[in-house]
Amino acid sequence: MVGLYFQRIKDIDLVGLLILPRITKVKSWVAMLYTATWLVGCVSLHLVPPMQPLQESTVSGVGEEKILLVDVSGVISYQAKSRGKIFPEGPDIVTRIKEELELAAEDEDIKAIILRINSPGGTVTASDQLYHEILTFKAIYNIPIVAVFMDVGASGAYYVAMAADTIIAHPTSIVGSIGVVMVRMNVEGLLEKIGLETAVVKSGDMKDMGSPFRTMTDKEYTVFQSAIMEFHSRFVEIVKVGRPNFSDDNAKSIADGRIYTGTQARNVGLVDELGYLDTAITRAKESAALTKARVVKYHRPTSYSNNIYSGFSDISVLQYLKAWNQLPVGVPQFLYLWGL
Repeated sequence: MVGLYFQRIKDIDLVGLLILPRITKVKSWVAMLYTATWLVGCVSLHLVPPMQPLQESTVSGVGEEKILLVDVSGVISYQAKSRGKIFPEGPDIVTRIKEELELAAEDEDIKAIILRINSPGGTVTASDQLYHEILTFKAIYNIPIVAVFMDVGASGAYYVAMAADTIIAHPTSIVGSIGVVMVRMNVEGLLEKIGLETAVVKSGDMKDMGSPFRTMTDKEYTVFQSAIMEFHSRFVEIVKVGRPNFSDDNAKSIADGRIYTGTQARNVGLVDELGYLDTAITRAKESAALTKARVVKYHRPTSYSNNIYSGFSDISVLQYLKAWNQLPVGVPQFLYLWGL
């Protein structure tokens, strides 16, 4: 349902209100135009569809038992998803998937979950939170989870996939990029060219570490590097849990940030097999001991889903820019992200 909202401005044009009754000598169409302009200034009309609860659609198969298809698409962050200029933003990826998992927990017919992943990763915390939510759901409800990589399953997206029991990559997928990167700008030289300078009053030498207005000191670099290596070590440990056949040396050797094709990822053990969405559905049925099942997807009423590829989101440059822009300019970001 479309909600109709009227929002009055706080300050009414009192001058217009006083003058309008007196303009009797001008042509009537001028008075009408003035009146319309004044009313537009006083009242703004918004046709805004409120966010609707998720609803279920069958995208493949038959039967009472279900396999839920969950999208992990785009940059993983707490940046809300845009619904267009006139619509409010939708929930961020962590919030949306949490909502889907809570809905799935109420449906006893859901016997398996497929994570349809197409993401270069994202922020360290959002990636870890999403992994935690999926892993917790699996542990509580004992439901098998199959991950399938589409174009990209890199960095934080690969981190999230470690919650799955089986990982499938397309032959043309990009996989891996196990590592951490910190993004920071330095505009000191630019400010010098335009004749600007900054003055900082601080309680300690390290309080403005990472400032974009000056060069990083060696001491600050050491602190940042220490944090990055801690996050990296956690990533490697998560990979070792998700890929139990990996030895310490094996995990470290592939965790230098490089990417792999789907075939290369299978050869080094990052994925279990090459395949497609159909392969993931077959593996999900096998894991849940199902002979037949419906593949279902949760979506908002305004979207449309009629097959297993419906709602598939590509990765755009704008999504990378959102990942950069989600913190104030100049604030360093720790990212499980490939491509910046």
